[in-house]
Amino acid sequence: MRYIYSLILFVILSGAATAQGNADKILMPNIAGVKLHLQGNQLGYPIISLNSGDLLELHFDDLDARVKSYYYTFQLCNADWSAVNLSTFDYLKGFSQVRLNQYRVSSIAINKYIHYQATLPDRNCVPTKSGNYLLKVFLDGDTNKLAFTRRVLVVEPRAEIGMQILQPFNSEIFRTHQKAQFTVNAGKVNVVNAIQQIRAVVLQNYRWDNAKMNIAPTFIRSNVLEFTPENESVFPAGKEYRWADLRSFRYQSERIASAQNNSSGNNIFLKPDVERSQVRFVNFRDYNGFYFVESTDVSNPWWQGDYANVKFTFVPHNNQPYPNKKVYIVGELNSYNVSDTSAMDYNPEKGVYEKTLFLKQAYYSYTYVTKDAQRRNAIAETEQTDGNFWETENDYTVLIYYRSLAGRHDELIGVTTVNSLNNRKIGF
Repeated sequence: MRYIYSLILFVILSGAATAQGNADKILMPNIAGVKLHLQGNQLGYPIISLNSGDLLELHFDDLDARVKSYYYTFQLCNADWSAVNLSTFDYLKGFSQVRLNQYRVSSIAINKYIHYQATLPDRNCVPTKSGNYLLKVFLDGDTNKLAFTRRVLVVEPRAEIGMQILQPFNSEIFRTHQKAQFTVNAGKVNVVNAIQQIRAVVLQNYRWDNAKMNIAPTFIRSNVLEFTPENESVFPAGKEYRWADLRSFRYQSERIASAQNNSSGNNIFLKPDVERSQVRFVNFRDYNGFYFVESTDVSNPWWQGDYANVKFTFVPHNNQPYPNKKVYIVGELNSYNVSDTSAMDYNPEKGVYEKTLFLKQAYYSYTYVTKDAQRRNAIAETEQTDGNFWETENDYTVLIYYRSLAGRHDELIGVTTVNSLNNRKIGF
């Protein structure tokens, strides 16, 4: 019986981890250039306040280059991104599905596509509860023909959060990690048992693949909850993100080694990225893994911007492969999905890792990570590719979830983001 219970628990936790790590995904090979962000701010994570005028912009391209009937809906989820057991009528006002009617045929670009865009939430499909939502885009009104999904956070601010980023006390990770410490005033909600009703999640640069989940309060003083854990909210600091300026396929920026542009397509070869784990830390401005669509060649990059096969090259120390490790390139460009689509191939003749991605004209920031090839649920790490340095600039976001005693889903009652460099609050 103990074995059966352990097996059931493993399946449940594995399912939760899968839901948490793979919620942002593209399921159709003809879909590219998916971008969901705050209206007017490509670097703004899709977080909106409940019953407010906050809006999001959705953009994506269909490389089949013919007009199709795409629809979208919202799926309410719990804090771990598992679907709630509620009808859409319980958390959506209006229609449960809305057709995407705004599209445009690409012009100028060699690679033809149909560009779709929308402003969300539409007045005919509005979330009525706070929490985690999964935006689902699908074909012909059939949710089984799912094209892609993206995370959306809807917050009803009822908790005040104070947060600061510190160095851990542990001397072994003092110079390589960063710790998020925060306090929550939950006086506006009815908290009977904080351990059971309040959940805290911490994100580093809005990443969910290494998120710290279900952090319990360390101290409880009336309505004030103090979260001062020494291990649960500690992150490897990493290093400033690498970058690739692909806003022009004709003008070669300093990161481009060569380019081949002809009537059949564009091929861009970036200069090799070397391992930086032993390189002295240098602070410079980066975009923490985000990218923004822009072009210096055309007036409107959304439907005039072109695509290219972009080849990335990573040079490991002494040109030797990492034993029992796989190397991945990650960032918003692939939603930090550490999978076969982002795995790099080792070239023994050149002693480098290589990967070609089909990308739209934009300015990209990205990083390289390694993952244990033998462990299915291993966490992606930057220790070998970039190293970890306490001085690195990162954004940390705390999400506070609350479930009432009779509640059937996790409500998002507080969000705050702080920059590690100056401990200044950003956005919410």
